Amino acid sequence: MAREYSKLEQTRLEKLARLQEQGVDPYPGKVERTHTSLEAVAAFEKAEAAGADEPITATVVGRLRSMRPMGKITFAHIEDGFGRLQLFLRANDIGQQQLDLFNHEFDLGDFVQASGEMFRTRTQEATLRVSEFRLLTKAITPLPAAKDELVDGEVVRHATLEDPETRYRQRYADLAVNPEVRDIFIKRAGVVSALRAFMDSNGFLEVETPILQPIYGGAAARPFVTYHNQLKQDLYLRISFELYLKRLLVGGYERVYEIGRDFRNEGVDRSHNPEFTMLEFYWAYADYEDVMRLTEEMVAYTADQVLGTRIVAYQGQELDLNPPWPRVKLRDALLQKTGIDIDAHTDAESLAGAMRERDLEADPKDTRGKLIDSLLSDFLEPNLIQPTFIYDYPRDISPLTKSKPDDPQIVERFEAFVAGMELCNAFTELNNPLDQESRFLEMGRDYADDDEERHPMDEDYLRAMRYGMPPNGGFGMGVDRLTMLLTDTPNIREVILYPHLREREE
Repeated sequence: MAREYSKLEQTRLEKLARLQEQGVDPYPGKVERTHTSLEAVAAFEKAEAAGADEPITATVVGRLRSMRPMGKITFAHIEDGFGRLQLFLRANDIGQQQLDLFNHEFDLGDFVQASGEMFRTRTQEATLRVSEFRLLTKAITPLPAAKDELVDGEVVRHATLEDPETRYRQRYADLAVNPEVRDIFIKRAGVVSALRAFMDSNGFLEVETPILQPIYGGAAARPFVTYHNQLKQDLYLRISFELYLKRLLVGGYERVYEIGRDFRNEGVDRSHNPEFTMLEFYWAYADYEDVMRLTEEMVAYTADQVLGTRIVAYQGQELDLNPPWPRVKLRDALLQKTGIDIDAHTDAESLAGAMRERDLEADPKDTRGKLIDSLLSDFLEPNLIQPTFIYDYPRDISPLTKSKPDDPQIVERFEAFVAGMELCNAFTELNNPLDQESRFLEMGRDYADDDEERHPMDEDYLRAMRYGMPPNGGFGMGVDRLTMLLTDTPNIREVILYPHLREREE
């Protein structure tokens, strides 16, 4: 079925046809540009400061953002990827025919190329006096900006793009009309660059591991599954880089990291998206205390690079990212918040009973570790505003983590929380292949096949461990969540260019 065009679009299509009739190519391939908008202004201001007599000439390109015809002259603004620049078009300079062409056949949203000399208007705005111009792209659909446009003698007001779902579905339009959104993704790029620079400067080697994996693992999550026709096998989109990165420690690398996409077939909310970006690293001869120190240094460094400060405003709260961050045992934090001493309840039944005594929900099918994790999620996480490390977790929800020497039921694991949100998860990694195999078998016995906490047996990973894996500390952090913190953004969809959405109901 042919697309039905709106009245505004039909008007623009008519302009497109008239331009073509006049021999104007509305979509040329060759573009000329000598300066960006910022470069043109900077060159002009430098010449002004030096008292230069020679005019600054420039050829600029960009999207038309405003047009103000005023008889024999027209003021306009174009916007490129660096800023805005005012254009001044005058009939005496370009001829009345060209001025009419610009005023009548060009629209807001069109891309144009303009050449001329820089000057300063009576309002002191640095401006390009246009000597020639041409169309680069004719925009058929008006951008959803709050602008008025004259159509058949009537003023038509373009609506502002504010609806979040529409913004996410049409991110291209969102970026085009909302400069604050563009700024978020510029900062996101800065976050990734800063993380990479920090890891590189600390001697870590950046590597790439498989996205399609024959066995998923490294996290408690439900994977996406696909089928490879030639290999005739199921493959899984990775839920974590962990097991492949740790194999590299066996191979002789001491410090490795990866920044890339993970995929988890899980719920969608303000801090979860099925496809997201992770930083994971593994550090030979380090433990979770070493990783704690590196974590707080890394986050503080990234804030410095992106914002120029370690004091961050987030949703009305002031967060101090300066190391050192408080360190609190999980047991002590839960005892203070709920009155339950998890060490006094060594099995699921006992712990569930203690929870029910306090009118707290306790699923009778949950393991002790899952009950503890639910207490953490419900009572600790929402209240951890300033960056805080919670450490020493139950063994049965941490199958890849080394146990405490004095308590085999507790593992050397920590999570960092900021602004009521988990930021990262880290361990002293288990490197005993016999213990690891036993953990995998326990998970198979204690968890249902469809339980996200159930970790499949990875025989090749065990084979790698049997060759000998050095003691090491590991770390995983959501880059999207860190970006949320550093851009004062409450929803993960605001920091992912193309978030996943439910199919729109017609």
